[in-house]
Amino acid sequence: MALRVAIVGRPNVGKSTLFNRLVGKRLALVDDTPGVTRDRREGEARIGDLRFSVIDTAGLEEADPETLAGRMRAQTESALDAADVALFMIDARAGVTPADQHFANLLRKRGGTVILAANKAEGRAGEAGLYEAFSLGLGEPVPLSAEHGEGLADLYEALRPLADEIAEIEAAAERARDEGDPDAGDGERPAGPIRVAVIGRPNAGKSTLINRLIGEDRLLTGPEAGITRDSITVDWTWQDRQFRLVDTAGLRRKSRVAGKIEKLAVADTLRAVRYAEVVIMVVDATIPFEKQDLQIVDFAVREGRALVITLDKWDLIKDRKAVLKLLREEADRLLPQVRGCPLVPVSGLTGLGIDKLMRAVVDTHARWNTRVATAKLNRWFEDAVAAHPPPAVAGRRPKLRYITQAKARPPTFIAFCARPDAVPAAWRRYAVNGLKETFGLTGVPVRLILRQTDNPYA
Repeated sequence: MALRVAIVGRPNVGKSTLFNRLVGKRLALVDDTPGVTRDRREGEARIGDLRFSVIDTAGLEEADPETLAGRMRAQTESALDAADVALFMIDARAGVTPADQHFANLLRKRGGTVILAANKAEGRAGEAGLYEAFSLGLGEPVPLSAEHGEGLADLYEALRPLADEIAEIEAAAERARDEGDPDAGDGERPAGPIRVAVIGRPNAGKSTLINRLIGEDRLLTGPEAGITRDSITVDWTWQDRQFRLVDTAGLRRKSRVAGKIEKLAVADTLRAVRYAEVVIMVVDATIPFEKQDLQIVDFAVREGRALVITLDKWDLIKDRKAVLKLLREEADRLLPQVRGCPLVPVSGLTGLGIDKLMRAVVDTHARWNTRVATAKLNRWFEDAVAAHPPPAVAGRRPKLRYITQAKARPPTFIAFCARPDAVPAAWRRYAVNGLKETFGLTGVPVRLILRQTDNPYA
């Protein structure tokens, strides 16, 4: 149990910049435009020998609860409820604004520990705002420069006593558990979490689906398209198996991506796919398999990720059996590179098909990790070459010698032959399809590399 710190404040005071500084990575999107951050994002922070959890939040704004700004504020309040301490940030160069005073009063009424931080305090431009921060009644402000990394030693001194207090509580709880159960802590270490990225077009229902999976309103949702900007990671357990779900921004056609913020969000989504193990492609069942859906799937397959396609908003479909059969045929026709991949109808709104989806994720992840013994591979390879040898080029037929599996995740095979350039692409597709069918790798990207064998007479 580590110290949890929620960074709060009005928009554009530098919360995401400080978050990135503390976690040591550019995880949160940063721009001069106010209101870039919408969902709360968690990360593991470090200052010297002090480690703690930090939560980046949306800017505090007064708004109707039904509006987007109101829902963003509700997410920030949830982060405050989950945190041990609130790090309230102001802009020292702008001074204390009426909004700062209003939200400082709200934090006092909520109770709990609050640390006041005056960001952008480097140089003389921030001196006046730093002294003005005393008027908020939240104690002595910590002068910071999140952009340049100044003032982190002062923040360390403010957080260290709180972290020690949390550590003492955890140590006492552990001693109590050990006294009650002498075998506590023994047993097998759990396997690492399966990293799952949820991708799709804007407004396909990605955030709603993840909220339904984890059973809480963790992610911001609404009828507006393009609400999600940051790729938000959520740890979750299903049937004693650990998952790390990543909600991503919707991917529009490249020609329609406008503005710096959307370009940053798209880049964040592509990075999430590259670091994922399984990709859940969310397709709107009412308008399935548009050109953009196919391009997104193709990108995930080229990156070698395991793929599960979900047909979301299935509660709106009337003749479900006939529609599912039709969409299965469409998927196999339009996506031959992952023919047979799981196609799971779900409803993020009602929870329909959630268990089937997770079973498909686990099964696909297992196939993605498959390793085939070299002896079995070569028995299959001999039969495949004998049944359909590659055509002769310039009067000479390429001689295929043997095959081995180089790695899994995704399954990658190397076939050794005398003239790899002479083997046509059609025969490679034949071999890849044979590998999928024979060894149960349907729906998983399979890579086949032809490599030149050494010539002993050269």
